[in-house]
Amino acid sequence: MRRDPLAYLSIEVEGLRQQGLFRPLRVLRSEQAARAAIDGRSVINLSSNNYLGLTTHPKLRARAEEAIRCYGVGSGSVRPIAGTMELHMELERRLAAFKQTEAVVVFQSGFTANAGTVSSILTKDDVVVSDELNHASIIDGCRLSRAEIKVFPHRDVDAARVIVRGLPANQRKLIISDGVFSMDGDLGALPGLCEVAEEFACIMMVDDAHASGVFGRNGRGTIDHYNLHGRVDIQVGTLSKAIGALGGYVAGSRALIEFLYHRARPFLFSTSHPPSVAATCLAAIDVLEEEPELIDQLWDNTRFFKSGLQRLGFNTGASESPITPVIVGEAPVAMRLSDRLFEEGVFAQGIGFPTVARDRARVRTIVTATHTRADLQSALDVFAKVGRELGIIQ
Repeated sequence: MRRDPLAYLSIEVEGLRQQGLFRPLRVLRSEQAARAAIDGRSVINLSSNNYLGLTTHPKLRARAEEAIRCYGVGSGSVRPIAGTMELHMELERRLAAFKQTEAVVVFQSGFTANAGTVSSILTKDDVVVSDELNHASIIDGCRLSRAEIKVFPHRDVDAARVIVRGLPANQRKLIISDGVFSMDGDLGALPGLCEVAEEFACIMMVDDAHASGVFGRNGRGTIDHYNLHGRVDIQVGTLSKAIGALGGYVAGSRALIEFLYHRARPFLFSTSHPPSVAATCLAAIDVLEEEPELIDQLWDNTRFFKSGLQRLGFNTGASESPITPVIVGEAPVAMRLSDRLFEEGVFAQGIGFPTVARDRARVRTIVTATHTRADLQSALDVFAKVGRELGIIQ
């Protein structure tokens, strides 16, 4: 009988169970909405990235249906061969105008946008200066590039400056930070990092996935929020969160985008977006420009819910965004909190090591523009009940 060469994986999975880190996938059986049917239970959904509720917006639905009727369900090829449709080019033009950059290239996901860009523009002779809490896609892109990686403590501009100052003046250097950090919900130290980049002639790159549609005028992101236009060389955004569809994009100079057209491996070797997805993203840009009240409602809900958690005595960390962690310490406590919330009708996923530090396990909550005040108050009431039951709050 053949020995199973993957038997070691069963041991790894059992280790996750013993650490309280094994989590079965929750299954959504309805629209991705503020109230959703998950694992057969109706719950208040606090785990979605659907910030503005655009996954079900009628304008997006209509554009998707129209595109399917006109162009079918798929593009049939990668972009450089036969898979570039006029819809893709229009989306890139609209995004470039929205982000106030010369050009944009659309990728199949935010992850591939980050990983594909960093790995394409750097070589083993270059160096990356990266915030310690940057997204996994940035880390993977840095590793794939084979560039030297220097990590500075979270949001510590002075430490980043010390690192850069110690590097050879003629070495190509990339400073990179998230705009909004996905686990803690705080903002990157972008103004200070831009100053360092300018002082030492570094490339400045920002992953703005969780800021797109949330910060800045009409959701243009943290570069707009901080008025850093022209000072950030590479902006990465997502079409999968507030935009409500799927994909990622890179915004920057025409030369950058044309280089990525020819060298970014995820772009070169992945089938392009289905026409319905590209059309949906175009409709989402229309909504951002025409319905800014959705962003206003998102922030009204965020302030109400965040302040409610804080009044109850929960530790919400340094959150400055709709991402509001409820930090409880050890992973088994976080997973138990998540499970009990779900049993009481609130869906907020538990997150532990290695996604966050071992002593910083939490449930991560995200409110949306489509949550009602009654939804949020009900969720706060459940947090109060379960938090006291588990001894997290008094």
